[in-house]
Amino acid sequence: MHPTDKTRNQDLSSGQGDHSTLYVSLELSRSTWLVTSLSPNSDKMSKHTIAAGDAPKLLALLARLRGRAEQIVGGSLNVAVIQEAGLDGFWVHRSLEANGIESHVVDPASIAVSRRRRRAKTDAIDGETLLRTLLAWKRGEPRVCEMVVPPTPEQEDRRRLSRERATLLRERVQHVNRIKGLLAGQGVTDYNPLHKDRRTQLEGLMTGDGRPLPTRLKAELLRELARIELLLQPGNNDGRDISSPISPRLVGERLNLTV
Repeated sequence: MHPTDKTRNQDLSSGQGDHSTLYVSLELSRSTWLVTSLSPNSDKMSKHTIAAGDAPKLLALLARLRGRAEQIVGGSLNVAVIQEAGLDGFWVHRSLEANGIESHVVDPASIAVSRRRRRAKTDAIDGETLLRTLLAWKRGEPRVCEMVVPPTPEQEDRRRLSRERATLLRERVQHVNRIKGLLAGQGVTDYNPLHKDRRTQLEGLMTGDGRPLPTRLKAELLRELARIELLLQPGNNDGRDISSPISPRLVGERLNLTV
């Protein structure tokens, strides 16, 4: 954990409103997390960096920051944390709440940022912007931002079904188009890769000039069909739940690249 320089900010102490709360913003990147905090009655933002993904260190840092601030104000403090919704999902938010810390997740697109700051975007500026956003939101200022309502782990897991289905459908379209493109180069335009007899029909295909399909092309088409069949297997058309597991043995047989 590495503390960075403190930054003076005008009118922050007078605009905090709640003087019993330590305000903290989190900037989460793949390599480091930037923690920006503001103590009650202070006009200085303190910044610290820790390794990304280290929740115990984050909790320990927040505990130290709260303890230090409590010694200064001579009383107990709450901690309110804000972070952007992003690739880290909601596990950090849940970890904070599980440890009794008030946590908020904000939609980054809803935060009003000046054009100048957009051109000079850095972790430090974003950390300060998040903290100012939290302060304004806690004061009840209108149109400051939009806070995200984090889903429960169960709700988040249920959403994966529709997301996976959308992904599978896109992949299926890609493989179908590739097969049709390969066959079009041989003068074949009436083959349907999604037909139930697609393998049988493939065996009888002839090129536009009357030749059987070339051996290597046919092998490539069979591999593409195997991929389509894997995408069809979870139940896109037969009514089974898309979450049905795909047999590892079936995967190995259908994607045998030695064909």
